Amino acid sequence: MEDQQFLESEWDYCLVLDACRYDVFSDVYDEYLDGTLEKRRSLGSSTPEWAYRTLTEDHDIAYFSGNPFINSLGIPLNELKWGASCDYEWTATEHLAEVIDVWKHGWDDDLATVPPENLAESLWDHQDAVEQADRTVLHYMQPHAPYLSRGKGRKLKQIQKGIRSQEDAEEVADGGALSSLSDAIRPKVEDKLDGSALAQKAGLWLELDPTDVVKNGTRGAAMALYEENLRIALEAIAELIPKLDGDVVVTADHGEAFGEEGVWEHHIETYIPPLMEVPWLEIE
Repeated sequence: MEDQQFLESEWDYCLVLDACRYDVFSDVYDEYLDGTLEKRRSLGSSTPEWAYRTLTEDHDIAYFSGNPFINSLGIPLNELKWGASCDYEWTATEHLAEVIDVWKHGWDDDLATVPPENLAESLWDHQDAVEQADRTVLHYMQPHAPYLSRGKGRKLKQIQKGIRSQEDAEEVADGGALSSLSDAIRPKVEDKLDGSALAQKAGLWLELDPTDVVKNGTRGAAMALYEENLRIALEAIAELIPKLDGDVVVTADHGEAFGEEGVWEHHIETYIPPLMEVPWLEIE
């Protein structure tokens, strides 16, 4: 299995599915898309790490980002007040020609995420950015939770809300309520729960139906919603691709774990197959 070679490969449009593991993708993709599929190894087990290790130089890319970690705010990942928990001094605006914050203008408050159709809408609304750049990336939030059929996603909403608050320079300078809470409490909580499978499950439980968990277990309930989220995204992508002029690749930034080796969801520098093995589909 070769490395992802995200930038070294030839493409005009790259559609990035957030937290999409290879095995689930390979089981369902051909119901929606035609192409040549490979299993490749990501350079990171989470979005911040993938961005930090993949986008290392200056790139003439128009990046349509549904993920708040890749944004146009000019804030390094290690300074984000919520959700990053990393030491990466990486800023999207220093490496990408233009970042379009779909996580802001394409956000759905009811779903607490960016639905896939809003990526396409933003793409058509910003054709000037596409024409000026050499290549274009659309970074979808699915199959990453929140799960669209459930609505009212909680965890991602907190990340998005925390990052958004830092647009206010005075709030960043003064610390702000969110900053104070994060600085004072969060490190202590993380220290106590670091490496705990129970702690990792807790974040996932926020997105699940308790009835489904009782009936099918955490893994069964989560994987069913995860596959459904992927199918929703693939359906939207299948509608978009015929309208794109150029070579198209569908891939992922990293995968998702459902209890393998005691890991749930995805975490920085956690190098297990469910998180590192991602699809690389060259569309015919």
